Amino acid sequence: MTVFVSASELNERIRSGQKQTILAVLWDPVEGKAWSKFQSEHIPTAMFCDPAVALAGMPGREAGRNPHPTLGALEIFLAEWGIEQGRPVYVYDTGAGVFAARAWWTLRWLGVEDVFIIDGGFRAWDAADFDTVAGPGNVTVRAAFTAQPHSMPMVEIDQVRDFAGLLIDARDAARYEGRRELLDLKAGHIPGALNLPVGDLLDAKTRLLVGIDAIRDRFAQLGVTHNTAPADVVVYSGSGNHSSLLIAAMAHAGLPVASHYVAGWSQWSGDPKNPVARNL
Repeated sequence: MTVFVSASELNERIRSGQKQTILAVLWDPVEGKAWSKFQSEHIPTAMFCDPAVALAGMPGREAGRNPHPTLGALEIFLAEWGIEQGRPVYVYDTGAGVFAARAWWTLRWLGVEDVFIIDGGFRAWDAADFDTVAGPGNVTVRAAFTAQPHSMPMVEIDQVRDFAGLLIDARDAARYEGRRELLDLKAGHIPGALNLPVGDLLDAKTRLLVGIDAIRDRFAQLGVTHNTAPADVVVYSGSGNHSSLLIAAMAHAGLPVASHYVAGWSQWSGDPKNPVARNL
């Protein structure tokens, strides 16, 4: 399954007049700044997607920082973006790909089949000196798409508590080990989880995804191979973004697509009854 495509491939599709939906998945901690950045420069025909609004529900101690949104809320954005089956969707962000991956996973969870992440995002597009435009983005015709929720496996916190398979934490080692935590209520990880920082799957210089063989080798170190049953693996991160990128890499490499604990450590650490493990 191809998930990551080059900026050149998308540029060629645009230049040749092919039809696709492009989402610029941009986030900034300062309210309104992501929208301003989009208006100042974006890939031609792209539409704006604020992941905090469109791809996450109401945050809270019990729900986590970026909980999975309701189906009704997601369907509103599907219509606004003009999503329709048979029309490919290309997503990008301006960072390492975690927000684009969250959009990829969410759309795939809704049953949108052809969703692709631009490898390297806007940085790769800009480095290739491809055309950009300014303004409010592409105007689309609202489309009726029949969502098929749960098209990607997802688990809730109670299922994680009872899970006996392989649990993978996609955060960086310092957060996993409990040496640093600036975002969530406690430092550490879910007991029994193994660590595979999603940054390990990105080239240190280019920040592009490493090759398929390298991805497979890295997962094999944890015991994940083509023969692993998808139900035997659950991936989480702080709040569903880095874990989305890890799952996208799995799919791109042809590995079984793991179940996603979207609320992740932000929800787990918010419950004082949940045990915490640290490697100090």
